[in-house]
Amino acid sequence: MPPSVFPTGVTIYEPGKAFNCYVLFDGREQKSYLIDMNGNDVHVWNYRGFPAEMIDPALNQGRHGHVFAQKEPDIFANETLLELDWEGTIVWQWGEKAPGGKAQQNHDQCRLPNGSTLVLAKLTHIVPDLSPDPLNDQAIYEVIPQGDIAWKWISSQHFDELGFSSAEAKALLMSSTMRPRSTLLVINNIQPLGPNKWHKAGDHRFHPDNILIDSREASFMAIIEKRTGKIVWRLGPDYSGAYDFSKRSQKRTFPRGVDMISGQHDAHMIPEGLPGAGNILVFDNHGSSGFPPFYLELFQGSRVLEIDPITEEIVWQYDAGSSGKPLWAFFSSFISSARRLPNGNTLICEGMHGRIFQVTSNGEIVWEYVSPHFGMWSDRDTDSGGNLTNWIFRAQPVPYDWVPKGTPRSEKGVKPSLTDFHIG
Repeated sequence: MPPSVFPTGVTIYEPGKAFNCYVLFDGREQKSYLIDMNGNDVHVWNYRGFPAEMIDPALNQGRHGHVFAQKEPDIFANETLLELDWEGTIVWQWGEKAPGGKAQQNHDQCRLPNGSTLVLAKLTHIVPDLSPDPLNDQAIYEVIPQGDIAWKWISSQHFDELGFSSAEAKALLMSSTMRPRSTLLVINNIQPLGPNKWHKAGDHRFHPDNILIDSREASFMAIIEKRTGKIVWRLGPDYSGAYDFSKRSQKRTFPRGVDMISGQHDAHMIPEGLPGAGNILVFDNHGSSGFPPFYLELFQGSRVLEIDPITEEIVWQYDAGSSGKPLWAFFSSFISSARRLPNGNTLICEGMHGRIFQVTSNGEIVWEYVSPHFGMWSDRDTDSGGNLTNWIFRAQPVPYDWVPKGTPRSEKGVKPSLTDFHIG
């Protein structure tokens, strides 16, 4: 738990070691922020995203400065998905042509090379094998620019492929009904693989159009074959160390097997041209998950894992120990993200503390930012109207050439001393 009063903004910055870029993230007061390396708000959109996500100009007819955002306040069942330009003008939106006239978008969306948009959405319907009553499922839609759905995938239709028995599927239902806003699997990520070395070598499981997903509740990652909708690759939900501490590895040598992943977020294949390309990068929250729930360590700490999808081995890992700190010094039981940078650093969002930072491959922290953008959060505390928080769902690195020419930025080093920095 952070102290009651703590510094915000950029607290560490070594320009010669960091990868210099902008960073885009969602704020808690219905806004999305683009900051520079000194934490200055370079640009603000007056809509929040879940996530706020940069749209690659290569997938958007060369248009720079466009982002995805949400129109309605319910982040878990957003009624209208927005595309905003640099000025904040709504240039595309989707919701009216969605099932029931509402997008119900949550957790992710992305623009595809063909100009369509992939949307992750809540779908409330009857799943006969689980319940005669409507329940909260999730669907993935491919939406063409005109708003029609060209392709869809529904999670409850693939339980067996995802490794769940009938009894485990019932446990999923129980979990989703006990948590009012929850869906069956809580899929929090949908990312097309994109061009990669595995497919070029002839492994068709990794076709660029195939979609990598992960489940926060069930702790699996899987690849959907876009052509058929079938699951063609999966890691989890069964792990050797999920219920047996003796099977968990304490080694910090690589490669080594994946003994457990729990409540993870932001699984994606590292794109071509970046160090580690073709491997899967995932934020392993070490949050409660699994059916039955996984056994968690006494000293909980999150990890970022880089996994070879062929050998299913960890080839790189970041945890607080990598930076010479106790394991609990880096921990977010929910939300969060990790992205590889061109110089080999990794941008990490420790979501529940509103902290974004860069680490080198050997774990040195070379840039750190704590969000000063607080808002009310009433997920559970409805009586008082909520409590102030600066949590961030996801952070995305943004190249300098994505913004209009002449946009200001600052790159002044910041290096305070942990033991000397104090107030009063």
